Amino acid sequence: MDLEHLALELPVQTAPDRTGTQSLGRGIKLMRMIATRPDFGWRLSDLAAACKQDKGTVHRMLACLVEERLVVQRPVDRRYLPGPLMYELGLALPARVQFQRRAESLLQSFTRRMGGIALLLLRSGSEYVCSVRAGTLQLSGLMVQAGTRRPLFTSVGGVAIIQTLPPEEARQVLLSNVAQEIAGHGTMRLHGLQKMQERSDRHGWGVNLGDVVQGVHAFAVPVRYASGGAFAAVCLIGTPEQYGQARLPELHEALLSIAGALESEAHKFSI
Repeated sequence: MDLEHLALELPVQTAPDRTGTQSLGRGIKLMRMIATRPDFGWRLSDLAAACKQDKGTVHRMLACLVEERLVVQRPVDRRYLPGPLMYELGLALPARVQFQRRAESLLQSFTRRMGGIALLLLRSGSEYVCSVRAGTLQLSGLMVQAGTRRPLFTSVGGVAIIQTLPPEEARQVLLSNVAQEIAGHGTMRLHGLQKMQERSDRHGWGVNLGDVVQGVHAFAVPVRYASGGAFAAVCLIGTPEQYGQARLPELHEALLSIAGALESEAHKFSI
C-alpha cells in the first residue's frame, strides 16, 4: 500500500461523536496523547494543538484529570505528565501484570542468547505501546523505551501486526498512522517507512534493513491470541554487522520461537 498515495486521502474521515460521549472521548484522547511523552511532558499549548482542541477546553479537562491524579503537572516547568492513577488502574488486571513479568524474563533470556535489543510491542488500536525492552546493546538510533507509544507503521513490530489485519482494517490503520506522521513530522520519513513496509511484505514478516534509520536493522513477528489475532509483536534490533541479510532465516526462526513462548504465557493467563 502506497503511503504517499494514502496521504492524498487525508484528512481521515471519522464518525461524529454520539450524544453524551463527546467529552469522554476528548478526555481519553488527551490521556493517550499525554502518555506519548511520559518523561518530557507537554505544554498546554502544544497539547491543545496536538489534540486539535482549543486551549480553554484542554485546560479545563486537565484541571479535572490532575485533581483525579490521572495527570500530574511538574512544578519546575508546568508540563503535564501521566499521573499515578494511570498505573494504579492497570493493577486491576493481575493477569496482565503476571504476563508482563513473564515476558520480561523471556525477553531477557532471548537477548542473552541472540544479542541486540528485544522489544515487546502491544497493539493499542492503531498504535503500539512498548511493554518490554531487554538487552544492553547501546544503539543510538533506537528511541523506544518501555512506555513509548507511537503509530503502528513506524515500527517493524507494528508492520508485523498490520500484516495480520484484514485489508480494510489495515487500510484504516495506515490512514490514521499517516495522518499522525504528517502532523508530527511532515512527509520526510514516508519514503523510508514505505520501504520497510514493502520489504516486510516481500518476506511475509517484519524486516527492516536500515530502511528508516541508517545503521539499525530490526525484525519482528506477531504474537497472537488463541483466536489467531495479533495482540503484540516481538522485535529483535541491532546493527548490520550483527544481523545481516544472510541471517534472515535464522532470525525468523528465533523470533517465531520466542513468539510461541509468549503466546503460551498469554494463553496461560487467559489473555
